[in-house]
Formats: sequence, C-alpha cells, structure tokens
Amino acid sequence: MLKTIKETADFIKSKWGEQPEFGIILGTGLGQLTDDMQTDIVLPYEEIPNFPVSTVEGHSGALYLGSLGGKKVVAMKGRFHYYEGYTMQEVTFPVRVMKLLGIEKLIVSNACGGTNPDFEIGDIMLINDHIMMMPEHPLRGKNISELGPRFVDMSEPYSLEMIAKAHKIAADLGYNTKEGVYLALQGPTFETPAEYVMVSNMGADAVGMSTAPEVIVAKHMDMTCFGISVITDLGVAGKVVEASHEEVQEVGRLTTPKMVAIVTELIAQS
Repeated sequence: MLKTIKETADFIKSKWGEQPEFGIILGTGLGQLTDDMQTDIVLPYEEIPNFPVSTVEGHSGALYLGSLGGKKVVAMKGRFHYYEGYTMQEVTFPVRVMKLLGIEKLIVSNACGGTNPDFEIGDIMLINDHIMMMPEHPLRGKNISELGPRFVDMSEPYSLEMIAKAHKIAADLGYNTKEGVYLALQGPTFETPAEYVMVSNMGADAVGMSTAPEVIVAKHMDMTCFGISVITDLGVAGKVVEASHEEVQEVGRLTTPKMVAIVTELIAQS
C-alpha cells in the first residue's frame, strides 16, 4: 500500500512541481469551486496511476492543481464513496496521496440531510465533530507505521481554530452559518423518517454518506481538518421532505458561491 501511495504521489509531482499547502475534497454539486482557482493543471482520475474513478453524477472526477486564496492547493473534483463498491482504502487513498505531496491541511465539503430542527434547506453547517456509523472502518487491518499510529487521537477531528475563523469570515460576508455534528452512514439510500429520528437521537445535526472516513485517515496522518456542509434535505419531525439526487445537486449549486467565498478566505487567512 505504501509503495502504491508513493507511486501515485511521485506521478503527480512529476506533472506539477509546486508544494501544496491545502487539500480540498469537493462534494455533490460543490465542484464549481474549481472555477475560482487559478488552475495550473487538471489530471483526470483515469490518468492518475492507482486512482479510483468516480461513478456518481455531479462528481466529474479530476484533480485540480493550482492556487486559491493565494495558497497552493490540490482539489478533488469528485470523491469516492463506500456505497459505490470501493473499499475504505480506495475511498481514502487520495487523502494518503495528498499527505505525501506535502499537504498538512485538508478541507472537506459535502451535501447532507439536516436533522437539527433549527436547520433549513440551503443552510451552511460547519462540522465540529462526526459520528462514524459506516460498516467498515478505514483504519481496519494492519497498521502502516510510516503513515501513522495504530491508535489515533480524535479529540479534535475538526480544527476549532479554523471553525472560529470561518464563522467570522461568514459573518463579515453577511452569511449565516450553523455548526454541528455530522453522522456518516453507508448509503446510497436517503434516510427513512425513522432513521432520521435515530440520527437525531444519537446527537447528530446532519447525516450524509462521506467525509468521516477521509477525516479519520487525515487525522491518522496528522493533518489539520476543516469540514463544511450544505443542508440539501431535511429529516426533522414535521419537516421531512422527499429528496432526490437532482434536488441535492441543485441546492448545492445555489449555495456554492457562499461556500466558495468562505473557503477561499479561510485558506487565505490560514
């Protein structure tokens, strides 16, 4: 595994000689952040050795290398999901590669369902913690000590400093932001009303099908993480709404300009 990660990182380095500071994983409907990047090179996933290929509509599948907010960044336009049939090692493989490229800070974004009664569709939630409920853990199996420790400290999975900065940036821009806990389920079905109740009772404010595995692996490799979500559907008592992937993508597209502005300025200030 370590040899494979190094091979992929070396390939990317051979195409782009810069030293990136930030890795960004763009979720459903949020890929247009790359439009604001000063892009040096685009590498389709199928051209990158050992990279999986995204199969989900709204995840175009390319690695963007360039600058955002005055910093060098590597952005994944399209992520990989456990429900697509990938192993957890494949889902989180790009995070490992980012670390070997020299990246120390990871920004993850997603579209998710809100279970907090104070949330509305289109709200932006800064993730302050997560609950991992997928049936496979990304660190299961033999530990590779060169990548990180066997047992990983998760006392601050999402940077409190970056969360505070993002709230202030959003307020200065005139945007309202929420904050909460993200619960990760396998998918690909949207949650039933009873499952939404379960998620809420477990202490989560939102539920989705990604993010937690990537952050776990990032923390395994001692990276600083920041997570931002757009609430695209609701599963709150009295507010349960029928959801479709197309509607999720559309809410993501409408909210993206705000998220792009927040993330761009956060990168500039971090």
